[in-house]
Amino acid sequence: MNDSRIAELLANIPTGIFINGEFTDSSSGERFDVLNPATGDVLISVADSTPDDAARAMDIAVDAQWDWAVSAPRERAEILRRAFELATGKYRDTLATVMTLEMGKPLDQAYGEVTYGAEFLRWFAEEAARIRGDYFRVPEGHLQAMVVRRPVGPCLFITPWNFPFAMATRKAGPAFAAGNVAILRPSQDTPLTALLFAQIMNEAGLPKGVLSVLPSKSARPITGPLIQDPRMRKLSFTGSTTVGKALLKEAADNVLRTSMELGGNAPFIVFEDADIDEAVKAAVATKLRNMGEACNAADHFFVHTDVYDEFTEKFSAAIAKQKVGDGLAEGTDVGPLVSEKQLADVSGMLDRAVAAGAKIAVGGGKPFNNGFFIEPTVLVDVDPESEIVTEEIFGPIAPVIRFDDEAELIRVINKDSVGLAGYFHTKDMSRVLRLAERLEIGMLGVNSATISNAAAPFGGLKQSGTGREGGKEGIEEYLETVYVGMPAPDFF
Repeated sequence: MNDSRIAELLANIPTGIFINGEFTDSSSGERFDVLNPATGDVLISVADSTPDDAARAMDIAVDAQWDWAVSAPRERAEILRRAFELATGKYRDTLATVMTLEMGKPLDQAYGEVTYGAEFLRWFAEEAARIRGDYFRVPEGHLQAMVVRRPVGPCLFITPWNFPFAMATRKAGPAFAAGNVAILRPSQDTPLTALLFAQIMNEAGLPKGVLSVLPSKSARPITGPLIQDPRMRKLSFTGSTTVGKALLKEAADNVLRTSMELGGNAPFIVFEDADIDEAVKAAVATKLRNMGEACNAADHFFVHTDVYDEFTEKFSAAIAKQKVGDGLAEGTDVGPLVSEKQLADVSGMLDRAVAAGAKIAVGGGKPFNNGFFIEPTVLVDVDPESEIVTEEIFGPIAPVIRFDDEAELIRVINKDSVGLAGYFHTKDMSRVLRLAERLEIGMLGVNSATISNAAAPFGGLKQSGTGREGGKEGIEEYLETVYVGMPAPDFF
């Protein structure tokens, strides 16, 4: 795509805050720049929301809540279905291109995110009409119990930069299906995709006030007052464990319902009976998708001693073939990291690992003078207690560690404070069932790469968060349960 096409696209996407069904300037008139991570250049500026804008969005959301809550489930479902069709039809190319421009991922992966993110709209459109309560006689027989499910109320979504479309739809889909209103504060690195999402929902017929989108250069002035507002009922956050813990403390003051999808540090295990060629394909895919900037990306690779040399040789060769470049360029496999800070963080981890004794098998360089690029890198001779193994990398660095004993490996993995995702390759079904019970991890991929799907519950154990997104479990996060007891009827 040439510069004139990019300029034309950017000129036709919304850049204001979205409140009450309209895109407007912020109350201050201030704006902030959005950068292209492939070049470091400014793409465009967007409106910088203020606390006054957040307060106005909250007032409008509260006013809209009741009418939306009592709207027909089929009406809510049809709006979500239309949004799915718009995202996968009219807006598909624009969404994918904008994601690549502001986040850096290769264009084919951006199209993949459009498909994945839109599926949450379709899935929860189908779930909207399936919300059920209950009706039963209590065991003692004197009361008839009725259980009512109703929307939790106004929600705050705080979404990250790595999957700017899917993280919005994964929260908004179930929230809207259940009859909740919401305010979305997207990452300052990727606000354009969130604003396009607002445009799609508006065009799909979402009533005014049900969704507000508040881009801002700084999160705290927007999210802080909203979390403290006594009318807020629900907080859903995707991001780091450190920030998630801070938000949980804030949410405690008003005892908000919370969903937290936090950090991961996913192990990828290759057992001695694995199909090595298939394991290598899966390892490359789950390590380098989104440049490794995914909470469920494989972070480090435990490989049994018997197949360590074969796996490492083939894995390094496959990594070396990956083409690094601008995500819009044809044939690009690995794009830039999202920001200069992210590049510095990942580069720092790599430098410290090498200083601690790890050896670079392939990669390790910075291929371009401009942009936020780092070569995909394989590390060997890695200390399993080193930072590069114990901390989430969020970049295309792959430490490979030998292991001999399954029981000891389980102990090492379960020491981690997080447990979001994990992957392992084996032909032994007894081992599959054993690890499913013993690994303290919320999602396990067996003989596969990334397993995320709108129909399945996404979430982790321990400090990887609370609650689940997607699947039949996803809508439960946005529903309250009310018990009504009444005298049991007399029977003739």
